[in-house]
Order: sequence, then C-alpha cells, then structure tokens
Amino acid sequence: MCGIAGFTTSQAGDSQLATAQAMVEAIRHRGPDAQGAELLRGAVFGHARLSIIDPGPAGNQPFISEDGRYALVFNGEIYNYQGLRQELVEAGVRFRTGTDTEVVLHLMAREGPTAIDRLNGMFALAFWDNQSGTLDLVRDRIGKKPLYYAEKDGELVFASELKALLEYPDMPRRIRADAVHDFFAYQYIPEPKTIFEGIHKLEPGSHLRRTPEGQIHTRRYWTPDMGEPASIGAEQARDRLLDLLQEATDQRMVSDVPLGAFLSGGVDSSGIVALMARNGKTVTTCSIGFSDEAFDESQYADAVARQYQTDHRVHTVRDGVEDRLLDICRFLDEPFADPSLVPTFLVSELARQDVTVALTGDGGDEVFAGYQKYVKDWQEQRLRRRFPSAARRVMGELAPMLRKVPSRWLRRAGSLMQSLSLDPAKAFYVTNSFLDEHLWQALITDDFRRQLGDYHPSELTEAAYHRCDGPDHLSRILYTDMTTFLPGDILFKADRMSMANSLELRSPLLDYRIIEFANQLPSSLKFNGGEKKVVLRQALEPLLPREILNRPKMGFSTPLAGWFRGPLKSLAEGVMLERGEGLGELFRPESIRTIWNQHQSGGFDHSSLLWSLLMYELWWQNTFNTATAEAPAMADERVALMDT
Repeated sequence: MCGIAGFTTSQAGDSQLATAQAMVEAIRHRGPDAQGAELLRGAVFGHARLSIIDPGPAGNQPFISEDGRYALVFNGEIYNYQGLRQELVEAGVRFRTGTDTEVVLHLMAREGPTAIDRLNGMFALAFWDNQSGTLDLVRDRIGKKPLYYAEKDGELVFASELKALLEYPDMPRRIRADAVHDFFAYQYIPEPKTIFEGIHKLEPGSHLRRTPEGQIHTRRYWTPDMGEPASIGAEQARDRLLDLLQEATDQRMVSDVPLGAFLSGGVDSSGIVALMARNGKTVTTCSIGFSDEAFDESQYADAVARQYQTDHRVHTVRDGVEDRLLDICRFLDEPFADPSLVPTFLVSELARQDVTVALTGDGGDEVFAGYQKYVKDWQEQRLRRRFPSAARRVMGELAPMLRKVPSRWLRRAGSLMQSLSLDPAKAFYVTNSFLDEHLWQALITDDFRRQLGDYHPSELTEAAYHRCDGPDHLSRILYTDMTTFLPGDILFKADRMSMANSLELRSPLLDYRIIEFANQLPSSLKFNGGEKKVVLRQALEPLLPREILNRPKMGFSTPLAGWFRGPLKSLAEGVMLERGEGLGELFRPESIRTIWNQHQSGGFDHSSLLWSLLMYELWWQNTFNTATAEAPAMADERVALMDT
C-alpha cells in the first residue's frame, strides 16, 4: 500500500522535481518505507512506499521499463499477479523484482489499457508513455484506492490524497457550495466531486487518458451489473459463494510482512477470520470496545477469537476521545462525518503495533443487503403500496408540520408520512439522509441559499437508482449504495484511517468476482421478508456460532449523543460556538446555538447534525489554518464519461 503523486509538465527541471517531492512528503504516512520522485520526458512521478511484497529497495517506485519508454506509479495490491507474472515469463519478459507493481508495468506496456480488465485487486495507478506523451490514470473497480486529479494551467495533476494535490503551486481552494450541501446530507462528498472546485475524484472502475494534445477522456471500464438474475438454487448459491470467499481470502493472505484481521464480532468480519483460520496459521485479530455497553461488541469478537484461537487484542474506548479527535481529523482532506472513523482509526492504530496488513469484512452489507435501512425501506415499500396516490399526497402536506413538534412520536410519524408520499428513489434518499430539511433551511444564510439555487443532494441518489439495470427495487438500492455510499463513505474511511497508521487493509468480500456473482443472484437470496444477507449467512453457517449469525448489526458504532453531552462537550462548544469561522460563512450562529441547546437539554437528539457541523469546522480550520476561506460558489463540475 502506498501513495502516488505527479503531473504532466512541459518544463521538467529542479523546481518541478521539488514540487513532486513536496507532494510525496504530504502523503508520507501512506508509505513510510521509501519515498521517491523521477523526472520523465513530459511528466514527473512521485511515490511513497509501504513495502508489502518484495520489501527490498529494488521494489521502490517510480518503476521505469528497461528501455526507458514506460513509467508507472502504483498504489494497491494485485491478488492474481503471480499467474499474470507466469504468463509474462513464458512470453519472454524478464523481471528484476518479485513485486506485483512490475507485473502491472510489463502487462500495460504489452497490452495497453485493456490490461486493466485482467487485474484482480485494489489499485490506483498512473502510467506514462515517454514516447507518445500519453498519461493513463486508473482506479480499481469498486474504489478501494483513491485517486484525485485536476487540470492546472494546461497540465494534469494527480495524487492519492487531496493534501498532496494542494502542494502543487497555486492550486485553487475555492469551496463548492453543492459539495457542502452533499456533505451535510450524506456525511461525505460523493464522487466525482471534491470539496474544491476544479478538483475531482476519479470514479471507481474508471480510466482517464490525457492525450499528448492535452485532451482528457474518461471511461468506465467496469460498473456493477445487476442484470437479470441467474437461475440458481439456494444450495448451489451457498456452496459457490463459500468457494469464492475462501479463494478471495486465501489470495489476500499473500504477504511478505505480518498480517492480521479486524474483528468487530459481526457476521462479515467473523466470517473472514474463520476463513483465514482454515489455513492452520494463528490469526492476529484486533477489536475495539466501548465502556458504554450499548455500543460494545467486544464480547462477540471474543467468542470468535476463542473459537479460532486467534492472537486477540482489544482496545476499549473510555475517555480521551476529544484529544484523539483533533489528531484523527488532520488526516481528512475533506469534510467527512461518519462517526465510526474514530474506532476505525483506533483499531488501525492497535493493529499496526503487530501487523502491516489486515483483512476486513467491508462490503458484505452493500453487496448482500445487510443494513437495517434495507428492512426499513422494505417496510415502507409495503406500506406505500397500500395507499392510493391521493392519500400519499395528503401525507406529504401534513408531514412538515408534524416534524416540527416537540413530541418524538409525532416527529417520527411525520418522517414516515413524508417518506410514504415520495416515489421509491426519492424515499430511499430521505430514509438515509442525515439532513432534516426544516433544520437545514433554518441554518443556512440567505447568501448561501442563493448560491445553492435549486440544487438538491437527492439528485445523486435518484440518478444512481435510475441508472441501474436491475430487475427490482432491491437491486436498484443495492446498486445505488455500491456506487455512492460504499466508495464515498465506507472505503474512504477505511483508506484514510488505516493509511494514517501506515496499515494496509484488504477486503475479500469486495473481490469483483464475488460482487458479480452476488449481483446475479435472485434478490430473495440476499433479502427475504426482512431477513438480511440470506445466502452469506447460509454460506458461513458451518463456520460461525448461531449467536454471531443471528445478532443485529452494529459494526464499529459510537455513542455519539452521549459524547456531545460529555467528553466532546467542551471541545465542540469551543470549535463550533466560540470560533466557527468556517461555519459562519454558511450558517446562522444563532441557529447552531439553538440546536446545541436543544440537544443538551435531552429533548432532541441532534447528534448527527452536530457531528457534521463539528467535523466541517475542524476540516475548515485544518485546511485554512484560521485564514479566510473563499466564499462558496456553485460550479458545474460534472465530468462527462466518454465511451472509447
């Protein structure tokens, strides 16, 4: 696992090399073992290396072909590299190292961008042709590894993290108003947007090519195909899935450095640990516990650790959250407010004491329908079909009034009525949005409202839902989460928090073969009458105790409401109410104070909104260092996907 950075340039000299070195230094935490930058003919490449495969110095990057024509910087792991390497050896290719990076270099040199389709792994890469002056940027299918890019003065700049991109001279830092709105709705900024105008994320499964003439073409080489379900029985699906899971797990256990696993005590991570233990080696497992028993899963993780006799360690979060939060937020280049980033950072920190690579259960909920929100959506869909459209219109008119009253029961009734009044795509957005429209309108200033115009974050969810080719509602909402929430939230969090600790995470459940297999299963094998992850639970049933298979999902959850009334109270008041320079450009201070007081009184739970406000302000202060940020403004930043 590593960090990459670079840019095209018409003047490759000392100043350009110094810029690349500064970009690499900004992401040194991603690759503490070696850092390097190389001047090429029309470009500069930089790399920070976390040594995993063939950790000796011969594997340091950038990698340049023997004839000097091609150059590669690569972040990630290719799990089928050994088979690809053997093919290349039989074709006469000579290798200097045992790395997967060199396999990618030779494969792309021989086959061009079509080689991407043969890679099974997680990766972000930049490939340069010194002869033609062509730059290719590629990101893995599901978006495990990040890649940012921007055009500046006719050149293309790229990096693994936004902070490295900002080291490029005079890179603009103008905040996008619509991205701010997205953040407060989703708790993350959906791709391809970033918080800044003119800077983009390369979307998962995408290939960007910059031609010698400076033109940029982007295509999707892979996207989840929900299609028509295959004709397959439950028993056959269960057995095939278990085989795929075992193969994907075994592939991800190849490492030349110590390897372990995250263990939350849920089905997904417990199943991965069970599959790892099948090879007969002792597995190092790491978990996070909370002193608040309502959020503590450590007893379930302990049960799995005992069953498989793992080398288990647990970190219990008791106090000091406010002190660690400031450190953690320095690794976030954009506003990000999934509160599980805290335990994810802590469990990564714990794991890094003994291992350099850890396997996780990420992806099981999005691929196999494991979230409780899918149960809620299913229940609402059943209710929605019982009411005629006229009745649902009346519900929509009454809902805003009910959501303003002090009664929690009536507020919940208002939320349900609002959701029932909407079409399924818009309702899925409302069900999962962290933004109360009434509070939002009370918060934002008139100037910010004018800048937003008629933009609304629901456009992103609805667009993904309707883009899906799936045969039913469940397939469409799973596709929506796989293409928005999974890369934008889950994988962003996993990458930043693990790499902050120089730890590589691998996720067997996100092997593209497993995703493609799951996507072709009938929906009833994933979600059936309120039962979640049906076929996955059946596949893992021989390996896990019933108490693990049947327990409700928690994940690395956090006692957020209590934190704002306890350990985070003083910090939050100081950041949001006493300082609040970034928030003050967008929101009414008196409205923030009202929401804060309501939460402190215990009559309302505004913890999600307060957390988003806090995380935005902490990001703003870290980014602008108390300087005045440019006023947000709307911009048309949609990147057209061009078929090639």
